Amino acid sequence: MNDSIFSKIIRGDAPGSFIYRDETVSVFLDVEGLNPGHCLVVPNQPATCLAELNPETGKHIFLIAHRIANLYRTGAVACVKCEGVNLWLSDGEVAGQEVFHVHLHVVPRFAGDSLTITYDAELWDESRRSQLDEIAFNIRQHL
Repeated sequence: MNDSIFSKIIRGDAPGSFIYRDETVSVFLDVEGLNPGHCLVVPNQPATCLAELNPETGKHIFLIAHRIANLYRTGAVACVKCEGVNLWLSDGEVAGQEVFHVHLHVVPRFAGDSLTITYDAELWDESRRSQLDEIAFNIRQHL
């Protein structure tokens, strides 16, 4: 039995503010949400990482996240301010995963909110194209 906080919420052993549930996923608001409406789409059957996640469950997670994001973007949920949406899933500790039960964040965004996403990328140099082509070739070989 997975004892993550998400498993406890899904089982009813911990409180959760649910916005959707079906036989495959549960969606509840994040108690540490970045903006009102920030929710988590979580498989009911625990998987600690993407490699353990059933691909059909993964499709369903994204389908439900897509529906919620569209509700936010269209203004259908008046209490959720939304001018854009971030979807993100952290897979592994080094990627920032803190709860080891797969979950997809749906974060409504608006100008002036507190979330910033930054990274240092090298300026593009076309001489690196051969390196990208080699990486792409190697990935294709495994798909």
